[in-house]
Amino acid sequence: MQRPPIDLRSDTVTKPTPAMRRAMAEAEVGDDVFGDDPTVKVLEARTAELLGKEEALFVPSGTMANQIAVGVNTQPGDELLCARTSHVYVWEAGGIARLSGVTARTFEGDHGLLSLDDLRDAIRPVHDVHYVRTRLICLENTHNRGGGRIHPIASIAEIAHWARQHNLVMHLDGARLMNAVVASGRRARDWAQHFDTVSISFSKGLGAPIGSALAGSADAIRRARRLRKLFGGAMRQVGIIAAGALHALEHHVDRLSEDHSNAQVLADAFAGTDGFALDCGPVETNLVWVSVGPAVGTAAEVAAYLRSRDILVSVPGTQVLRACTHLDVTREQVEHAADVIRQIEPALISAMTLVY
Repeated sequence: MQRPPIDLRSDTVTKPTPAMRRAMAEAEVGDDVFGDDPTVKVLEARTAELLGKEEALFVPSGTMANQIAVGVNTQPGDELLCARTSHVYVWEAGGIARLSGVTARTFEGDHGLLSLDDLRDAIRPVHDVHYVRTRLICLENTHNRGGGRIHPIASIAEIAHWARQHNLVMHLDGARLMNAVVASGRRARDWAQHFDTVSISFSKGLGAPIGSALAGSADAIRRARRLRKLFGGAMRQVGIIAAGALHALEHHVDRLSEDHSNAQVLADAFAGTDGFALDCGPVETNLVWVSVGPAVGTAAEVAAYLRSRDILVSVPGTQVLRACTHLDVTREQVEHAADVIRQIEPALISAMTLVY
């Protein structure tokens, strides 16, 4: 039997564990649109408590959670501020503009991590009718395109204090917030306290098959529920998947440290191999972004070579690779992948290109 590939494309490729499947199969369910699904209610209450917010709302995806947050926190014609590489700006199909009628102003930051110095002069003149109203700041923690780095909490607190002084609201894209929690040792609510709304994903490092949540004040979540319906995200007997998310929160958080350790093995292999460099500095969590030198070849050519050896990585740029560790990748598999990476030479990639 052919062994399955070592899939490092994303932490979204995980399969439900046997224990998670049992929890999903045995879940109590009801019609969530009528507010009758008991498992969803438990998950939403658990998520709100985890993040220190009044209420939470279960939604199908992290993109929907973020886009609902934009709609809840703004009015059409407003402006949000975010990093140039933010997920909400780059990878959500232009939803900011199309769904909420909001424009975005972006900033480079430190590999996507913003400081108050980046934003201090960004507010548009309040009483000048020529300008949009600057209203929302979106931060991402961990920051995907920033190499999975953790946004310093002191910087977040400084931005949040300034934002409140200027009547701005804050949203946290916390798709991988639990990675930041485990890596930093700080509670989720310690990060969330600085934001009006917070999204969290259950289908990335936590390993659930589907689902995210948005947390905030009771009033914010009341309005979010309406937008979820508008965006097509209201679901019926959804306790079946909410049970998977609950299981993930209860059993898959502490083990994220294993993913972080495994990512470091891959990072060391790439950094120690001629023609490769870490794209965003030291690896802090489960994402390894890698620059491929032109002498080696393109990122797509390197990915093809790795694929020929049953190792899958993603190719987000012409000269950029990303590898992501998760609960379906063992230490043994990661060490094997690292050995293959260390053997990569330009001649191997050239030969591979000629074959294809």
